[in-house]
Amino acid sequence: MLEFYKTNEQGVTARIESPEPGCWVNAIAPTYEERNYLIEKIGVLPEFVKSSLDEEESAHIDYDDDVDQTLVIFDYPNMNEEEDPINRPQKEKELTLQYMTLPLGVVILKGYIVTISLYENNNVNDLASGRVKGLDTKLKTRFLLLLLLRISQRYLIYLRQIDRLSSRTEKKLYQTPDNKELIDMLGLEKSLVYFSTSLKSDELTLSKIMRGRQIKLYEDDEDLLEDVMIEIKQAVEMCSIYSGILSSTMDTFANVISNNLNFIMQILTVITIVMAIPNMIFGFYGMNVKDLLFPFAWFPLLLAVIACVCAIFIFKKKDMFH
Repeated sequence: MLEFYKTNEQGVTARIESPEPGCWVNAIAPTYEERNYLIEKIGVLPEFVKSSLDEEESAHIDYDDDVDQTLVIFDYPNMNEEEDPINRPQKEKELTLQYMTLPLGVVILKGYIVTISLYENNNVNDLASGRVKGLDTKLKTRFLLLLLLRISQRYLIYLRQIDRLSSRTEKKLYQTPDNKELIDMLGLEKSLVYFSTSLKSDELTLSKIMRGRQIKLYEDDEDLLEDVMIEIKQAVEMCSIYSGILSSTMDTFANVISNNLNFIMQILTVITIVMAIPNMIFGFYGMNVKDLLFPFAWFPLLLAVIACVCAIFIFKKKDMFH
């Protein structure tokens, strides 16, 4: 899908039918024909299109001197709408949640700024719907920084959601340590690993942008760039803290489950020993042996009861039932 947007003289960004100089071209999961259109009509380098549509591509900056084009790949957090823990119905909240990160390519070239992504995402939708103030498609550097600021803010939103979900799941684990809650915790832990990896590469990419070598920086955009860097660093710190808390929580519950298993095995061992005593006595009296002491049915029964009571008393005194 290809969409074209341009900011008019009143400062309103609206959709247009065909590309014009100073417009924004938004490509979402472009088809083969749309990719050729980006390459032949808009002038985007083929390798830039290919890199932007590679799901495994990490955040980086690439610059081509020959055609004066700059590619910025930035990882953004993603979560499907049907898996949203806030907007979903209560019945669907039993599904396992997992966040991930996906690459978003921004190509800055003469006359246009182009965003290329494999999937539709809220960050681009916010810019297209006019929810971001100060957006101007003719100011390419500011456009890029506003998009990166939106992505960094989305990281913080999802990190707070992960923190709330982990706290909620932890409370459930205190009541009933089921596999479902443990799987949910594992999914959140994996999400934090994805976030941590992507945030580090995003931070490195921002550091390269701040040098101003590949992307021209203006004085009016310095504060905006600092805001983006602050948000990313805060997200990195929050991700590190939440990851440590979640990891220690998982280790704690693993130890609790192990202790509970040891207690159950201890109880079963005690029960096995106590039940083995009557079998030994009845087995001895059941053998064909002469001159046994009190060869009557009531004696081995009484002896077994007394032996079992003594064994239970000894185990109780050694605190084997707690």
